[in-house]
Amino acid sequence: MVGSLPPEIGNLKAATMIDMSMNQFSNEIPREIGELQNLVHLSLRHNKLQGSIPDSVSNMVGLEFLDLSHNNISGIIPMSLEKLQNLKYFNVSVNKLYGEIPSGGPFKNFSSKFFINNEALCGSSRFSVPPCPTSSKHKSSRKKVFVLFLLLGIALVFALITFVFILIRNRRVKRTPQQDDSNITRERISYHELLQATDDLSESNLIGSGSFGSVYKGILKSGIVVAVKVFNLQLDAAFKSFDTECEVLRSFRHRNLVKVITSCSNLDFKALVLEYMPNGSLEKYLYSHNYFLDIRQRLSIMIDVACALEYLQHGCSSAVIHCDLKPSNVLLDEDMVAHLSDFGISKLLGEDDSDLYTKTLATYGYIAPEYGLDGLVSTKCDVYSYGIMLLETFTRRKPNEFEGDLSLKQWVSYSLPDAVMDVVDDNLVTPTGKGLQKELDVVASIMNVALECCAESPARRTNMKDVVAMLQKIKIQLLAC
Repeated sequence: MVGSLPPEIGNLKAATMIDMSMNQFSNEIPREIGELQNLVHLSLRHNKLQGSIPDSVSNMVGLEFLDLSHNNISGIIPMSLEKLQNLKYFNVSVNKLYGEIPSGGPFKNFSSKFFINNEALCGSSRFSVPPCPTSSKHKSSRKKVFVLFLLLGIALVFALITFVFILIRNRRVKRTPQQDDSNITRERISYHELLQATDDLSESNLIGSGSFGSVYKGILKSGIVVAVKVFNLQLDAAFKSFDTECEVLRSFRHRNLVKVITSCSNLDFKALVLEYMPNGSLEKYLYSHNYFLDIRQRLSIMIDVACALEYLQHGCSSAVIHCDLKPSNVLLDEDMVAHLSDFGISKLLGEDDSDLYTKTLATYGYIAPEYGLDGLVSTKCDVYSYGIMLLETFTRRKPNEFEGDLSLKQWVSYSLPDAVMDVVDDNLVTPTGKGLQKELDVVASIMNVALECCAESPARRTNMKDVVAMLQKIKIQLLAC
């Protein structure tokens, strides 16, 4: 969506959650938004909003979650926001804010990362910002002008260096005839650069292996840490897998999809250079004794995956079927935001298609019945796999560890609604905890959503738009626990 947020937003007095993130809204946040005193969750991140944070936000006494990150908001953070005693999450990173960060009320508990990449914020050292100056306003203004000119000079020098670097690089690419694949993204990278980045694809840099190749950690000349997915060209299917991943990752953009930075391809070598995910996979966090995810983290991760699937199924001109959803293909960045990866066997539906047939089989335990029996795939297959993965995330039981006629889905359904404690991950709830029953109710609600996803009949499965809405509602209930 584009345009401005209308002043009439203040009329939504009964609303408890507003999420307008990942749009193109511009201009100022209307002061009328302060009239939403029942609002619990407000997310306006990743827009183009300008102006200052309205002081009227301090009237939103029910607010628990406020995300204004990744905009062009300027001015100061109003001290009046210290009155929002219910505020548990406040993120204004990547804006143009300056001045003192409030330190009272809920701000006592906020992390420094929620204020990074702003113009000139200052305050307490625990926010990792410089102390605020004690000199006069005149000196402060002169200092701001000086800093502004300094930053402008640095930006000009950086732009000049970047221009020269791109010019040299383009000349080098023209002299290198080895890369001739049509599925190359904006910038190309040579085979030798990849070898240098990964220390000759050394075992010490190996971070994962799959059906069609291996993934290595690498550091480019620019200092950027990347993941290099090298395809095993001894497998005929690897060629198609490379082409498919190139097409999907090049054509579709979403914050919860792994980003492809560039690629390298010639007759003997094919690789994708992907955004590096420092926290590894969801599988690592579920099954390693060295890591732990609480209820809120697991729910947030699965909402991220649901948002990615909603985009692939409903937000693209051609729907994409991932075909291999599982915890090892859900990667976590430094902020524990989930990114869906590995589109090697994915399928793209045409405008007139609702399903298609394939001979490629995915991972046992996550496959929808119609996919495994007849090779018939549709977006409903991904809904089924997502439901199984949602059950796995909260039970910490793999779907392929059950024997005989019993399945993970049946094991959970037999225990709902009265025996949730029998199936939930033992580490997730404390039997003697004060909020035990509320936590079990939340988990039961999540598992009911999962069971709606993995109904036997594709027609009876819910859709990902409804899944996102239901899980967001459960998240708000969890925040209130």
